[in-house]
Amino acid sequence: MRGFGQLEAEIMERLWSWGRPATVREIVDDLNVVRPVAYTTVNTVADILHRKGCVHRSKEGRAWVYEPVRSRESYTAEIMRQVLGEAADARAALLLFVDGMDDGHAALLREALAGRVPGGRP
Repeated sequence: MRGFGQLEAEIMERLWSWGRPATVREIVDDLNVVRPVAYTTVNTVADILHRKGCVHRSKEGRAWVYEPVRSRESYTAEIMRQVLGEAADARAALLLFVDGMDDGHAALLREALAGRVPGGRP
């Protein structure tokens, strides 16, 4: 798994923030508020996200409806694990990552390590 391209990320962000399945038309209409993008382009990228296993799709009438396979948080955690796994010196990379955290994130990490955050492992 790798990070998303720009349009892939924009599509995923919308799906995650909406918290519901959406059609390509809905995504295109929302994207066009920010910048012009063609329906066919979004349709192609949504299909690519489906083939990558990032979104599930189902037919509603004549339209495909897309929804994320995993949460934003689950995706983020997987990317972090992957990047850490690719480091030549995982210990050094992890220490530098933790050293660069703000106080709020450091507190969340301490709570997670203590098993006090939902999803944190004791």
